[in-house]
Amino acid sequence: MRLGIHLPASSVYTAPASQETHDPFDPEWARSIVTKCIAPMLEGWLRPTLVGAERIPDEGPMILAANHSGNAFPYDGIALDALLWERGGLTPASKFRTVYEHELSLTWWMRPFGIDDFWRRGGGVDMTFDNFDRLLRRGDRVLYFPEGVPGIGKGFNHRYELQYFHTSFVRLAARHGVPVVPMHIVNGEWIHPFGYTFRRLDAIMQRIWMVPFLPLPIGLLAIVFPWFWFFAFPARLVFVVGTPIDVRAVLREAGALHPHDPDDNSVRRAAGRIRKRMQRELSEAVERHGMKRYDFPGLFRALRASRGRRWRSVPPGWPLSFIRHERDLGRPPARGRLHAILRDLDLLAFYIPFGWPLLTLSRMWRRPPCGYRGSSREERAMKQGRFVWKMADRPLPPR
Repeated sequence: MRLGIHLPASSVYTAPASQETHDPFDPEWARSIVTKCIAPMLEGWLRPTLVGAERIPDEGPMILAANHSGNAFPYDGIALDALLWERGGLTPASKFRTVYEHELSLTWWMRPFGIDDFWRRGGGVDMTFDNFDRLLRRGDRVLYFPEGVPGIGKGFNHRYELQYFHTSFVRLAARHGVPVVPMHIVNGEWIHPFGYTFRRLDAIMQRIWMVPFLPLPIGLLAIVFPWFWFFAFPARLVFVVGTPIDVRAVLREAGALHPHDPDDNSVRRAAGRIRKRMQRELSEAVERHGMKRYDFPGLFRALRASRGRRWRSVPPGWPLSFIRHERDLGRPPARGRLHAILRDLDLLAFYIPFGWPLLTLSRMWRRPPCGYRGSSREERAMKQGRFVWKMADRPLPPR
């Protein structure tokens, strides 16, 4: 069963249709948040490594298909995206366009630290079949997670078990004749080794709080202390590039008579074969790279090297790091150290018991860039990115 967040129609803003080109990717903002917030988090805590990068084509179109690490959201995707972009020199042309499920934009809980339109401003594109198709036709390199939301919420009790693959990437890879390059994420499961998920409980969380999963027992701490929703153990992330897959060849093996335009049954069989192949390679990658999951001596060396920005490197500091960065982009510098503390005093709600209501009230009562006071419902929805972007209405410009 596919997990999803179902919002009342009245709670989701519908962006106006337009045929003018539109690209919400903000390279300047993305470079700033990578260098000032994401880099300290990765260098000092998660210490990611990219293995086999030479297998990734320098130009598109192509699909990089990655497994999700259960309950490692959002760090497995953020770390991979940042590594790939850093390898390309942080230039707009080298950016992978990540297709993501609508749930990640439609609710505050799934936008990292509640930052407005985080995914699109960082280069993400709403996952619809037409959007995916247009990205490949445009010549983009696309980062895709075939497990979707169920991969995010599968829990430590299903670690390294690939969930059912959605089939859109198979059909599109066949249509455009593009390679699918597997990306195997190792050690991400150990970001939350105390996160077990249960389908009935997850269904309740979706219905009431619009969150697709609640990892137990660590998720209970997130109910009490908001910053724990973004907590991560210092798992040493390893990203292993797998063997590129010729999807049309797999479709022929699956019985497709027309691999460039396959029938539905062949597509499903091919997706299953690709999942089995990626599961085998993932298990092999875990055997090779999954032994030193935390590497505490390396962690201590990394934290010592992060002198001067150590608070940005450790989980308790991440809400302050990301949110203050976002606010500082839209306000003048603080008049002094005391002023810098007082104007962000509401962020202490992340660290006090049951601080969620205080964070919500702060966002309602404070003026931009700290809140939405004075903004209409439509203005808030547009700023937050709480809508589904359809490229048929608002297409990307040509590359």
